[in-house]
Amino acid sequence: MPSMAHVPFIIPIFLLTTIVLSAAAAAGVAVSPASSPRSAPPQSRPPPSPSSPLDPKQLLALHSLNIPTSKNPCTSPATVCDSSSPYSHLVSLSIANCSDDVALSVTALKSLSTLQSLAFINCPVSPIRFPPELTANLHSFTCINSLVKLTGVWLSRLQNVTELTVAGVSVNASGPSIILGGMKLLRSVTLSRCELGGSVPRHWHPNLTFIDLSNNRLKGKIPSAVTRLESLVHLNLSANSLNDSIPNTIGDLISLQNLSLASNTLSGPIPDSLAALPELTHLDLGSNHLDGAIPDFLKDMKKLRHLNLEKNNFHGVLPFNSSFIRNMEFFKVGGNSNLCYNRTILGPKVKLGIYPCDKHGKPILPPPSKDSTSDDSVDDDYSNLEQPKRHSGPSKVVLGVAIGLSSIVFLIVFLVCLSKCCR
Repeated sequence: MPSMAHVPFIIPIFLLTTIVLSAAAAAGVAVSPASSPRSAPPQSRPPPSPSSPLDPKQLLALHSLNIPTSKNPCTSPATVCDSSSPYSHLVSLSIANCSDDVALSVTALKSLSTLQSLAFINCPVSPIRFPPELTANLHSFTCINSLVKLTGVWLSRLQNVTELTVAGVSVNASGPSIILGGMKLLRSVTLSRCELGGSVPRHWHPNLTFIDLSNNRLKGKIPSAVTRLESLVHLNLSANSLNDSIPNTIGDLISLQNLSLASNTLSGPIPDSLAALPELTHLDLGSNHLDGAIPDFLKDMKKLRHLNLEKNNFHGVLPFNSSFIRNMEFFKVGGNSNLCYNRTILGPKVKLGIYPCDKHGKPILPPPSKDSTSDDSVDDDYSNLEQPKRHSGPSKVVLGVAIGLSSIVFLIVFLVCLSKCCR
């Protein structure tokens, strides 16, 4: 048994150990003598910098465009260089947040003709005609909130690009066709918020995988030619003025994962052929004039995570159960006045923006209210579906503090008894 002389040294050690163990219990951490730290996730290594210096002509071109350069411009996040010698050359360049005094020049762009990827982001400078050497070499072109007074003819000269992204730029063109007609290698196209009129092109190249023509002024039908693109993964035609019905051949897009046709004036039912799209994860048909019953096959689409059918003219009984709705990351069906849900399946208190059904499958409208407040049964919040109950009780922190205090009290009593025994 230790002597009383050693007690002052034992007390701090015991208290420290007790507090550490209590804190660990509060945080829910298992303390073990040989606990090993978790290994960090593998970091993706940046591409090695070319050993050769950048071509002096290209360095001069960057300076003339007022692009800040370090001692080795190839290490900048805005550039990618090849590994040629004696000088390396730029293959990718992103020009962002330009100052007011930036002006494009043919001489500078001709020196940058090795570029395969060129991006302008937040650079409202006036475009100039690209040198033929640069136009022929470009595989990717991006223009976001940049290049004022852009025209369809100017864009149409980029005939070798495989990726074209233009967004937030007013483009003077009769329609997308004048831009895309000659781009035989195109795989991905985004022409969004470009104030484009006309119609959706009727001729597409079969290698396309991504089409985004959203937020324009396109009119007319969705051409059936779009549905022949078997490699298409993403189709976004939302926020236009498209009318008529969704093509029955939409189910031919066997690779489609994202279909967004919201905010148009489309009418008619949801085509049955949509059931043939096993990879579909995102379906947005909101804010149209679609009608008919919501088809049962939607509940069998295993990969579907985003479903927006709000603000249409759908009627009948909602075919989904609570587990289907909980599985959604985004779900909207409100704004369909003749659509209702089965209270036996979804419960009486669910809020989906629609009313419950009567025995005839018709919405049960609430009695007229004297005040102007809306009825709680119509709400866009569907998160109050019955959730698994959580056990209430003291938190881990409270338990940890209680354990620590109890240990201290026990220690004091133990020391008092020990001192009496040693006398």
